[in-house]
Amino acid sequence: MDAQDLRALQAPLKDKYKDAPDSAVVTLKARGALDDSGIACKVETGRALVEAGLHPATGGPGTQACSGDMLLEALVACAGVTLKAVATALEFKLRGGTVSAEGDLDFRGTLGVAKDAPVGFRAIRLRFDLDTDEPAERIATLTKLTERYCVVYQTLANPPPMALSIETGT
Repeated sequence: MDAQDLRALQAPLKDKYKDAPDSAVVTLKARGALDDSGIACKVETGRALVEAGLHPATGGPGTQACSGDMLLEALVACAGVTLKAVATALEFKLRGGTVSAEGDLDFRGTLGVAKDAPVGFRAIRLRFDLDTDEPAERIATLTKLTERYCVVYQTLANPPPMALSIETGT
């Protein structure tokens, strides 16, 4: 896909969203089923069923997906797609590359061992290794726009209000 194809694909959507802003709001959903015998949750991904469980650092067997890894994988996927879309729109010459993310977790927090240890990541690093000859200013523009338009990056950097509720069948 080139820049012209991308603009043609997105132009009617942009026009629609300008004319009817509410039509741009889409509620994405995720669903999982609690395992009836183990400490696990089976998450429907749309492509496969992923069983998430305890990380080995919290006593898990290491055979199930870790939700922390899944969060980083979502960041890598979103950032990679966003970078490719921005590069396409900018007609940025990109031969290839990789995206990686890593995050630091102090499991004392989630295990309740130390009240001063955060529950969750205390730092996340996202990295692109690109195969390009583009000049530094174009790379800086690509970086800035990728950061600005990546949904997962922005959600992590600027968390929205969240709510948790528990319903029962009684």
